[in-house]
Amino acid sequence: MRFSFAVAATILSAAFVSAEDHLVVVGDGGLVFNPTTVTAAKDDTITFSFRPKNHTVTQSTFADPCTRMTTPKEGIDSGFAPVAADATSLPQWTITIDDPSTPLWFFCAQTQHCQMGMVFAVNPTADKTFEAFQATAMGGAAGSSNSTASGSAGASGSSATATGATGGSTGGAANGGSTNTATGASVSAATNTAGAAGTGTGTASGAAASSTDNGAMSLSGGQTSLLAIAGLMMGLML
Repeated sequence: MRFSFAVAATILSAAFVSAEDHLVVVGDGGLVFNPTTVTAAKDDTITFSFRPKNHTVTQSTFADPCTRMTTPKEGIDSGFAPVAADATSLPQWTITIDDPSTPLWFFCAQTQHCQMGMVFAVNPTADKTFEAFQATAMGGAAGSSNSTASGSAGASGSSATATGATGGSTGGAANGGSTNTATGASVSAATNTAGAAGTGTGTASGAAASSTDNGAMSLSGGQTSLLAIAGLMMGLML
């Protein structure tokens, strides 16, 4: 009886293990991502919190840091997120890591920000380091003057999708644009200072996007099955 109870408790504990959320501040006192790199595991999330004035988080490639990725899929993109200097509520944009073995590269698509070193990396490697990625960006990679982030520098109003809101809009933090796709990551949620409706979603190879908002926990099908098994075992012991 005691053994059965211990097994059930272990199953319940495993089912409620949550992934880690990594906070990255965009434009933290200058043209920087803080921190500049994150080491993330599968199903971890990365939440980008935007600061003044107007920045993006746009996926690129190691070889071409300042141009939005187009192959094998179009890179994910927050869109422009304008933030006033006296803003008291800050927009956020969140992605979920689907494949931690694939390094992810990002830049700010505001004019010349990337060329001034405003870049970010997820799970860089010894062969492909953040330092090399940033150096290429600042050296002027091919096509670096032609960024294609969604939104515009003058965007105003809804800078992201609303916390806990419902709706069908998908995509960037600035204007709820088209659905984002990427290899290795997916858009899972976003928050908004302006109260726009819609929940950010996206797709990625090998995984579907999460629709969890503001840190709420969701259970996968496998976790639900574990809970059902644990409940059955607990019932048999009563």
